[in-house]
Amino acid sequence: MKPLFFLFILISFSSFSQNNPVINQWIRNLNGLKGRHYVAGNSTPIQDQDSANIKRVYYSNNWVYVFANGVPAYVTGPFVGNPSITTSQNGIFKFPLNPQQNTGTPTSTTGGNIGLFINGVALFDYRDGVAWNPTTQSLCGGPGNPPCPGGPGASMAWNRDAVLAEKGGFDCSKGHPAMGNYHHHQNPSAFKLDRNVISTICNLYDADGLYVIDSTRHSPLIGFAYDGFPIYGAYAFTNTNGTGGITRIKSGFQLKSMTSRTNGPAIGGTFPLGYFREDYEFIARPGQPDYLDEHNGRFCVTPEYPNGTYAYFCTVDANWNSAYPYAVGPTYYGVRNAQKVTSITEPVTIYNGNPNAALNTNNSDFHAYGTPELGFIAIQINDLNKVDLTVKLVGIDGKILKTEIIQAGSTISYLDTRSIYPGVYFIELSHKGSTITKKVAYF
Repeated sequence: MKPLFFLFILISFSSFSQNNPVINQWIRNLNGLKGRHYVAGNSTPIQDQDSANIKRVYYSNNWVYVFANGVPAYVTGPFVGNPSITTSQNGIFKFPLNPQQNTGTPTSTTGGNIGLFINGVALFDYRDGVAWNPTTQSLCGGPGNPPCPGGPGASMAWNRDAVLAEKGGFDCSKGHPAMGNYHHHQNPSAFKLDRNVISTICNLYDADGLYVIDSTRHSPLIGFAYDGFPIYGAYAFTNTNGTGGITRIKSGFQLKSMTSRTNGPAIGGTFPLGYFREDYEFIARPGQPDYLDEHNGRFCVTPEYPNGTYAYFCTVDANWNSAYPYAVGPTYYGVRNAQKVTSITEPVTIYNGNPNAALNTNNSDFHAYGTPELGFIAIQINDLNKVDLTVKLVGIDGKILKTEIIQAGSTISYLDTRSIYPGVYFIELSHKGSTITKKVAYF
């Protein structure tokens, strides 16, 4: 059932307010794009009817309201062992325009939504609702297990880490649904793009994810936590003042040096070190600005916040595999006041600004790969894409042979080359008069 809401729209527009990233960085659906999903055994995506990315954005003096289905532009599924598929959440998400530091006791993240990616997909923290029951000496909570003492959400001594324990159920984009609510616990880039590929799901059910890690430049702003502070990808300026070059931003947490778990399962086998959140400890590293604090963030200069902001980062290791605590947590830095609401009860203005997505004409901005045996050429852009990009396959005589679109919120497109002879061609990537051209040898 769709939520009812009351909406008061102001006629005046504030250019000052529209410069706030929490208003203008969302990937809005401007062309009616629908979601797609795979089912097990079929590597051809199925078209859905739910719109992808962000439907609408409104803002007031203090809040922004984001309308989203929670459906990404990239293909989702299948999810091994999970019969659910991505379904519309039809949500209104309310974020503060001016987030505030929590100067009291830090607020712990919880199960369910703890943030929203800029394509409207939910962010979850490390947990999956499964824990260790010391009385029965077995797992409790979650599908297939008896309830934990105290019921869902009760505090347990050993709480399972979803990224490690549920890896087999993630799709190519490292996401999965909870009762239809598709979400990421971790950096939302495809398994196949990691330096060390730890899942083969992309081989059968190819997808791309929200963005591509690029070690040569500051990662994009990819979401907002439920305290209103921004979330970035894996790379940033080394120094918090925006200097020192680009580096991988590192988690301040590490695995404990221990050989046993008190009142918990033995370490090893089914329960290796890292299987539970409590296997990690935080180590402060003063003087090392590329390491994050206990919330998985730092105060720093970023491209969207030249005067500085507190920001979270999606942490990965040197192989680009996800590193605990993955995005936000285990506590928030700020006051947690964002939420999913059923109505808007104050005067608001609709945001209709143009997408912030000038095409960088540096030739390193996309890669093209494929062979006649494969029957396609894949065009993969680096970083993140907020607008529809036109891709053309051009012969050496200048004739346009194929045309496709890389959709906003996606990073990849495929040119069908089954009717194309081997040879040398050009790939053109364009948006609003800006074009990147690369020569490709297709043999």
